[in-house]
Amino acid sequence: MSAQFTVLNPNYKELIVEKLIGQRFMHHIGFELDRIEPGLVTAGMLIEEHILQQTNFVHGGATSTLADLVMGFAAYTLVDVGQVVLTADLRVSYLNPGQGDKITAKGFVIKAGRKMIFCESEVYCEKKGVQTIIAKASATMCVVNLIEIGL
Repeated sequence: MSAQFTVLNPNYKELIVEKLIGQRFMHHIGFELDRIEPGLVTAGMLIEEHILQQTNFVHGGATSTLADLVMGFAAYTLVDVGQVVLTADLRVSYLNPGQGDKITAKGFVIKAGRKMIFCESEVYCEKKGVQTIIAKASATMCVVNLIEIGL
């Protein structure tokens, strides 16, 4: 990713760490962010039984959740104090079955506007040290001022 973005909140990393506390589902499935930069977030987790579907592949819902999380947090790195992002549109293309020991996701901003932030993500499974892409996703994140929604 070579794009340069304007960071409106110099404390964006602290904001994301704060938002992580309230991200209950992410904690429930064991997904943890490991890299936070302007317009870029990466994360990963071990593949455990509770995220598998009936044929022992990573469930598509888990895959799309991971993609959405990293894109949302990548967008969060570029919003101002008092703003949040909400997913307005999410599109996921499943490319390969999710198999392995670990799943990782990378979310990045393509274009950041005042009201909408366009993002993409890639989700990989790692098996015996080999990474295979299992999904690509894109999302439109809406920027919302907390005061406008009464928070």
